[in-house]
Amino acid sequence: MEKLAELKALVATAEKEGAAFYDKGNKAAGTRLRNALQQIKVVATDLRKDVTEKKNAAK
Repeated sequence: MEKLAELKALVATAEKEGAAFYDKGNKAAGTRLRNALQQIKVVATDLRKDVTEKKNAAK
């Protein structure tokens, strides 16, 4: 569940930076948004691996 909490926090950050980039035209927020999206990808991949390992261990 720790990874899910981390994922939620990253999505909230991405949402905030996305609003600053798209609504306010803040170019630096675009860089932070891209970084947050990359981190989301990494955490999601780790979470998928954990789920697969636990699922396969149950067999």
